[in-house]
Amino acid sequence: MRARRSAKAFASIATIGVLLLSACGSDKKAAAPAATTAAPAATTAAPAGTDAPAGTDAPAGTDAPAGTDAPAGTDAPAGTDAPAGTDAPAGTTAGGDDPLAAIHDECIAEGGVVNLIALPDEWANYKGILASFGEKYPDVKHPVTNPDFSSQEELDSVVNLAGQDGMPDSIDVSPAKAQIAIDEGLWAPYQPTTFDEIPDNLKDPGGNWVAAYYGIMSIGTNTTIVPNAPKTWADLTKPEYKGMVALNGNPTTSGSAFAAVMAASLANGGSADDIMPGIQFFADLKKSGNLIPTEVTAATVLNGETPIALDWSYNLPGLVKQIADAGLTYEQNFPSDGVYGGFYAQGLVKNSPHQACAKLWVEHILSDEGALGYLAGGAMPARYGALDASGALEGADTSNLPPADLLAQVSFLTAAQVKAANDTLTANWGPMVADA
Repeated sequence: MRARRSAKAFASIATIGVLLLSACGSDKKAAAPAATTAAPAATTAAPAGTDAPAGTDAPAGTDAPAGTDAPAGTDAPAGTDAPAGTDAPAGTTAGGDDPLAAIHDECIAEGGVVNLIALPDEWANYKGILASFGEKYPDVKHPVTNPDFSSQEELDSVVNLAGQDGMPDSIDVSPAKAQIAIDEGLWAPYQPTTFDEIPDNLKDPGGNWVAAYYGIMSIGTNTTIVPNAPKTWADLTKPEYKGMVALNGNPTTSGSAFAAVMAASLANGGSADDIMPGIQFFADLKKSGNLIPTEVTAATVLNGETPIALDWSYNLPGLVKQIADAGLTYEQNFPSDGVYGGFYAQGLVKNSPHQACAKLWVEHILSDEGALGYLAGGAMPARYGALDASGALEGADTSNLPPADLLAQVSFLTAAQVKAANDTLTANWGPMVADA
């Protein structure tokens, strides 16, 4: 693991954030997407001069909260069509001088449990974040069902379990599925007490959802099997990697796989509005025999079935100990020839049985403790800028973040761009790649 960052490094992050603010996201390298929503100022950059060394990390490779699947054919979430519910203004969630204490009392009164879903331990350090929630609220149970579910499966569970005690109280889904949840009236709007500290492009203006974290795509390699790890998208085409390259799911339903295709597109002349070069890249990779059908999971990473795994940057630290215990060496690289970043949206489920407990959970993942938990897992917390300004990052573990220069390039696709890309994937992935 890399060493902790110094206070000087944190100052470098803030400087890059200011530059991003003044550039409004336009200061991108050629491979970065155009016509996108710029990543939040003062929250996108890792400490300067601390690029991630090779050989320390590995992707978790789980297939959950994935699903950057096609949105419901609209532009960026407006939030105005959201269902009526707990649409409280920021900071006035429960009334009184201590809104969280009041919410906690309500939570205990409704049973003291929050039903969670699709949160694998390895994904962005949810194991640690769940543990800190339990330490903060020892009288609130927080079971996680089906940790490897995709975003679509989360929405299916909300619908199929409606009215039951086991219905999910809070979900963690892709932006596309977040929009579908708005369209289908599945959210209970709620603005947490930190709502004003979350950048506009990481929250729904109507309070339907917030995005607590984001990351970029990476290439993880089991160097016990593949001593010469690929470092770029172009490297993946080399004959030496035949039968070794794997995606984390089907890109028409998996957010991780969708991101890999989009990143490959950016590396091969595509753009935020043109994913076809990425589809062609994987078509060629399959034709050459380099791409394998086995999907990346924690198990396949550990047993060697997926020697080269394409996955989010934050799906690593949770597996480091298991990789070492298995006697393996692993290397994670962040390809600079195609940088793609993405977030996941969290919020309350309408008419779920434990609304107050769900509020406590959302408050926690956006709290300083939650944000530092995401950082430890290699994910960028949405409130990074606020934490930096308050001094909460002093001594924080940022060793698992991607390189600063790559994070500074991150721009998020708009909902319309995601829909267009997914429509193209749906029409072409089968005939060009999966069934070819």
